[in-house]
Amino acid sequence: MNKGVFGPSALVLAAGLALAAQAQLDATALPLAAKRIAASADECSVWRRERSFSRSVEMHDLPSFESHLHPGAIFNAGSPEVARGRAEVVESWAGIVEGKGTILRWRPGIVHIGGDPAVAISRGPWILQSMRDGTTSISVGFYQTVWLRDANDGTWRVLFDAGASTPQKMASRAAADAWVTEQPMNDCAAG
Repeated sequence: MNKGVFGPSALVLAAGLALAAQAQLDATALPLAAKRIAASADECSVWRRERSFSRSVEMHDLPSFESHLHPGAIFNAGSPEVARGRAEVVESWAGIVEGKGTILRWRPGIVHIGGDPAVAISRGPWILQSMRDGTTSISVGFYQTVWLRDANDGTWRVLFDAGASTPQKMASRAAADAWVTEQPMNDCAAG
């Protein structure tokens, strides 16, 4: 190996460029909604668990991310590129959780619990930012997650997760934040 090309100074330069690119991505949490919808105490419990799940990614905490997953979790549900099982989901999301070149942020929106009190559905907005060749790309859309309450410990865990809309390009993070603020959410943020 030619140390003049791949030596320590080249590594420092590469690390500096990666940090500069990352610095252009806004890693702050998503804003809360202007419009709030009433929810039951159980729906708010799921809403807060969804918020905890999103914060595991914000904090780059892979063990916390994993703790939110049901052992039989399926991500990209309803698509050919499905990740099956907790281990495969963790592996497929490791880069997203680390925030390498891509920053994904979401917040809970509306949660509903149907006839089975151990099953809930959560739908809300997300912002995806990525950096490629020095250019920042920002998209928004909706996710949808099915949560299952564990009969043994009462903890809500993700069973199914998927996109629930076609991604929409945004001109800036400020424009994306404004779009997110317009998306209603359950009135569960306090507490």
